[in-house]
Amino acid sequence: MMHFMRTTLNINDALLRELKHRAREERRPLTKVVNEVLQRGLGHAPQKRPVVKLPVFDLKIKDAYRGMSLNQLYDQLEAEPNDPALGAVAEE
Repeated sequence: MMHFMRTTLNINDALLRELKHRAREERRPLTKVVNEVLQRGLGHAPQKRPVVKLPVFDLKIKDAYRGMSLNQLYDQLEAEPNDPALGAVAEE
């Protein structure tokens, strides 16, 4: 079991920017990225993160909509007439 302790460090601004950039890219908390970098610097292998397998669902998107941004897709779907088979109610 790992124990953590809060502390204050004075870190070079450029180094902190790089650490924050890496944390954003990897979508991980800054604390975890800093701990991993420190472990590597001290010669310890970082702990392996478990692989998470998520279910994949077929959204049955029309081929014409593939590659569109979500905003474009939303605008296009709003412009189409409502389909009662999908449970949508036509505006009156």
